[in-house]
Amino acid sequence: MSNYSKRNVRVFIMEKAQEIDAFITSQSDQGDDEKSLSELPGAVKFSFRKDVGCVRVLASQTQEVPWEPERFLSVFVEDEEDENICSKQIIHNMSLSAPVTVLLYDAKQEHLLALKVMRLTKPTLFTNLPVTCEGRDLPGDLFAQLMREDPSTIKGAETLMLGEMLTLPQNFGNIFLGETFSSYISVHNDSNQVVKDILVKADLQTSSQRLNLSASNTAVAELKPECCIDDVIHHEVKEIGTHILVCAVSYTSQFGEKLYFRKFFKFQVLKPLDVKTKFYNAESDLSSVTDEVFLEAQIQNITTSPMFMEKVSLEPSMMYNVTELNSVTSRDQGESTFGKMSYLQPMDTRQYLYCLKPKTEYAEKAGVIKGVTVIGKLDIVWKTNLGERGRLQTSQLQRMAPGYGDIRLSLEVIPDTVNLEEPFDIVCKITNCSERTMDLVMEMCNMRSIHWCGISGRQLGKLTPGASLLLPLTVFSSEQGLQSISGLRLTDTFLKRTYEYDDIAQVCVVCPFMSNEC
Repeated sequence: MSNYSKRNVRVFIMEKAQEIDAFITSQSDQGDDEKSLSELPGAVKFSFRKDVGCVRVLASQTQEVPWEPERFLSVFVEDEEDENICSKQIIHNMSLSAPVTVLLYDAKQEHLLALKVMRLTKPTLFTNLPVTCEGRDLPGDLFAQLMREDPSTIKGAETLMLGEMLTLPQNFGNIFLGETFSSYISVHNDSNQVVKDILVKADLQTSSQRLNLSASNTAVAELKPECCIDDVIHHEVKEIGTHILVCAVSYTSQFGEKLYFRKFFKFQVLKPLDVKTKFYNAESDLSSVTDEVFLEAQIQNITTSPMFMEKVSLEPSMMYNVTELNSVTSRDQGESTFGKMSYLQPMDTRQYLYCLKPKTEYAEKAGVIKGVTVIGKLDIVWKTNLGERGRLQTSQLQRMAPGYGDIRLSLEVIPDTVNLEEPFDIVCKITNCSERTMDLVMEMCNMRSIHWCGISGRQLGKLTPGASLLLPLTVFSSEQGLQSISGLRLTDTFLKRTYEYDDIAQVCVVCPFMSNEC
């Protein structure tokens, strides 16, 4: 075990103890660990020294020594040289080793250094609205007096309404996902002593990780009175929820005393946009196994200020090519459908449309783009009132590809209008979408109005996986109106499985001669 008598062990005050007995409290990655002095193998004595502002902790195997509860606070312990050593190890070794001196910093103790943390934001816009009344009214000259004292009015023309003015932020404000959080950290020496070995650390604790935002982790050799150490930190916010900025300062006084203090700043990160997506499958190319996909992205501004939408683009995955459908081409120039100034007012929603088409090398493989596929992700860039930039990227969008089963049957050629009781030709395309070879037999079943011409039950031969077959057929209709092409049956002789195809397409049947027979 390490001999803690030769090492510095730092003990921090958390809150005032309500019990007569003292507690040493640990806060580590393993969770909170609290142990009473009476539970330790040996006795531990706390003695307060006012001159140096520290507490001496004595570890011994002697009897317990009573102490003054009103003078001490609950603490937690950490090793100054190795942060991975938990408090339980420190407490245990303190009871076995020689007497150990540790510093216990009183919460009421005034430090030599002062820490200030301020958020850096752009100014806000302010509009002065003059309020006037008749001199005979109850307020009298009160409103006029207030306007004369208002610094945003013009002397002698207080009732003249000016345009928007820039004002400094009066509060912390809101931080939205995708924006850059900037903060100014200043450590000032308020004392008349020269402070040495000043180390300033700034960490940002989120719900999932802890980030170090300090530009430098090197200690400053010394800081003279009335001098300061300044630092500006930046962080692009990528998580919503509670964030805690932890600023820690450690230093050494001119008497060699090592001091330490921390400050916590909690803030919430809000969601600026509400993004919803919808997929539409289009069978515009009947010769392709995988057709075009249309993506509609609905973006709503859920903040309280307008946004300028600088860019809304779709970054496709490696399997797709994308075409943006958010502009109109006129005179060889593309103009956005939202106008030249693309502003999105609070709570307004805008729809963006994209067309994705599989690349040739993937479209030719029937089994590649099947089931759940990754389409890509949206990249959204906006600016707020004074040009503050924000960026948001969605996670990878997934789309369920339409399933065609083992065999896909589509029509390559079919007329729009045909004559009553006159045969017409159609061309069918049969594609094997499975991963096995099929031996197909086609049967044609006559319906009430649709009648097939030719031999039913003929062999189509073997069809390998991904292969296609063009099949010309002849059919006629015995009834007028809009008729559905139905009645095709394909049977795989290997598995004795039959696939039925009805309502494949529709044709308009008209009578060529207007007579009583039609």
